[in-house]
Amino acid sequence: MSVATNEFAQPASSDEFDFPDPQRYDDVESKQRRIAEFLAQKRYDALLLRTPANFAWLTSGAVGPRRGGETPAAALFITPDARVVATNNVDATQLFDKQLGGLGFQLKQRPWHEDPQILLGDLCRGRKVASDVCDPMTVLEEGALSSLRLPLTSVECARLRELGGLVAHAVEATARHVMAGQTEQEIAGELAHRLVRHEVEPVWLRAVADGRGGQYRHWTASPSPLVRWCLIGAIGRRHGLCCGCMRTVVLGSPPEGLISTYQQASMLAATGMFFSQAGNRLATVWQKLHRIYEKQGLSDEWQLADQADVIGYQPSEVTLVPASDFELRPGMALHWHPSVGPVQTGDTVLVHQQGEHLLTKPVDWPMVTITVKGRAMQLPDLLIREAGSSSSDLP
Repeated sequence: MSVATNEFAQPASSDEFDFPDPQRYDDVESKQRRIAEFLAQKRYDALLLRTPANFAWLTSGAVGPRRGGETPAAALFITPDARVVATNNVDATQLFDKQLGGLGFQLKQRPWHEDPQILLGDLCRGRKVASDVCDPMTVLEEGALSSLRLPLTSVECARLRELGGLVAHAVEATARHVMAGQTEQEIAGELAHRLVRHEVEPVWLRAVADGRGGQYRHWTASPSPLVRWCLIGAIGRRHGLCCGCMRTVVLGSPPEGLISTYQQASMLAATGMFFSQAGNRLATVWQKLHRIYEKQGLSDEWQLADQADVIGYQPSEVTLVPASDFELRPGMALHWHPSVGPVQTGDTVLVHQQGEHLLTKPVDWPMVTITVKGRAMQLPDLLIREAGSSSSDLP
């Protein structure tokens, strides 16, 4: 087995070198301790991580390179005492120069033209290894590994707060600029541009015009033009973490029933957010939400679409379903996106010990007040613009 070590030339100036972040190093260390406890409990010798979500999680935000298709070009091999990056000679330098330098990772590399399974086989041989993908050399532990990613660390929570603001800004700026006659795909493209310019990867984009989402609840975008109103939304990823947001813009007078339906959807969202409390099981949150559906005369509406997801390094770490025993804890985030007919709201909240925090808080956006259990909650309302106008105050 060939082993390569990192030997870097001295940088010409400090501006050319990314110094390691002590908080990020501590974040990686804490995650290795989680893994060490998992390995001891399950009596494994090592853990092999190959999915992008787990690569970003353990490295505290690094983006693993890809070499053709969806196959990552780097994997992580972790023991209780070491963390190793297994990759090829093409990607190794960029990874350690730009993303992993100073974080305590060792490097084992092979030539780019060699099958990466050879290196991984050498690492796994003679060991009992858990993994996040199906592989004959390892034991699949996908469910257990998903739970290791939650709750989020303090570093991750800070990053998610920043990401929430960036995603909300991009969605709202797009809504301010849409014009009648634009296609849904053009609107989605503008949204993608705003995300990318702020180093946010578009994971999922929506531009659903004139009620098309009523029949197709997961509609994204099409060549059809916008006429009167549009639902605009995105899930963006930065440092490996995901955050979702959705807003609705109306050009001219709202269609009949749109305002009342939006209020119904907002009541569902507010209820879900209010009960997104530490210690509550998702089944308990679901019961509160279902009661609001029934009170609003929408007892069967919930069956037509999913309602919310625990969000993190995956757009859906855990999906809210009626019988889920999953317990919410501080440091977990939920992307709420309930729908009523063609109307849907979307925001992400972070669970605290004493409640929740809205990560995708609107800025200079119409708000609606929803009262839940005596608590007044401010949520985004419809943005109603004059037909043919657009705002130019935001890029």
